Amino acid sequence: MTRAKLTFRQWIGIVGIALVVLLVAAVAVWRGDILKAGLDPQVPFQTYTPPAAPDYRDPRAWALLDARAPEAGEAAVFFVHSTTYDGGRHWNGPIGEGKGERWLKDVVLPNYAGPFARAGAVSAPRYRQASLYTRLTLREDAREARAFAYRDVEAAFDAWLARHPQGPIVLAGTEQGGELLDRLVRERLAADPALRARLVAVYLMDVVAAADALPRTVPACARRDQIGCVVGWSPVSEGNDGAARRRLTRALVWDARGRLVLLGERPALCVNPITGSTDPAPAPARAQRGVTNATGLEWGARPALMAREVSAQCRDGLLRHTDPKLESLKLTGSWADRRKSRPYNLFYGDIEADVQARLTAWRAARPAA
Repeated sequence: MTRAKLTFRQWIGIVGIALVVLLVAAVAVWRGDILKAGLDPQVPFQTYTPPAAPDYRDPRAWALLDARAPEAGEAAVFFVHSTTYDGGRHWNGPIGEGKGERWLKDVVLPNYAGPFARAGAVSAPRYRQASLYTRLTLREDAREARAFAYRDVEAAFDAWLARHPQGPIVLAGTEQGGELLDRLVRERLAADPALRARLVAVYLMDVVAAADALPRTVPACARRDQIGCVVGWSPVSEGNDGAARRRLTRALVWDARGRLVLLGERPALCVNPITGSTDPAPAPARAQRGVTNATGLEWGARPALMAREVSAQCRDGLLRHTDPKLESLKLTGSWADRRKSRPYNLFYGDIEADVQARLTAWRAARPAA
């Protein structure tokens, strides 16, 4: 039996198919790197001209300004949102950028500011946030862009304090917003007894913070009836050990000079939102108060909560949690969207209950103050 010889055209076809297969495989392997490179501003931060600064006397500089939900309490809540601007042209996103503004309004505010709506009047500044790209690289330019965002948050905080000179205060932030609040706590609250006397609690959601950097005057919350303390955690799914390692090895935290440095071997802060404490024991799902996907809800509308869906434990500085099997909690959206804060909140009900418990404790402590 003789073998049939391939024609030149057939050889070209085989080679073409092989090249297409190789190209598809390469795109699959390096797709993230390709997309990330597209978000790089391609200019050194030192020579970069940032967008115009917001004026916090102007209501347009705020995504929420003293927004009150039905039955809101007497606290004033300062909420700093997570990353919504992807990047590309800017290291730091301009105020009101279209796609980022939609993500802020539809996803971040209802899912992460929402749990504080019944504590009181919620204010959330727009700020020249560091782009998503800065959170995907350890480059010095990216670190400087992230540090640059702090000046807007501090300016917004001063304007907010002027509007709220007395009464209980709650500070809350998620992802980049929580990172910036971590610095604000150490630089503004730690040495200010008058502010600390008003502080119900600080919430650092989806944040790796150095536990040993918290000031003695604003410690981690050891129990749910404690006030003037920090509730903070960085969540990772129970079975995802690779993500846990990457989260800690790439984590950047503030040093005493306001620079972002690697966490290294230092312990990370973890307060379990289910128990409101630093207790390392597992919190069972039966104690969990409610997961929800509040995306798209108008401000003040309380979402349906699904309780007893998630167990969680503080372990090695991270909040290791089980994943609920709910269709509404599937990650969707673009490659960039899936690298932002989750478009749902696993601990919405727990956070809501926690702030109410601490606000009650704050009121009870006032006569003795």
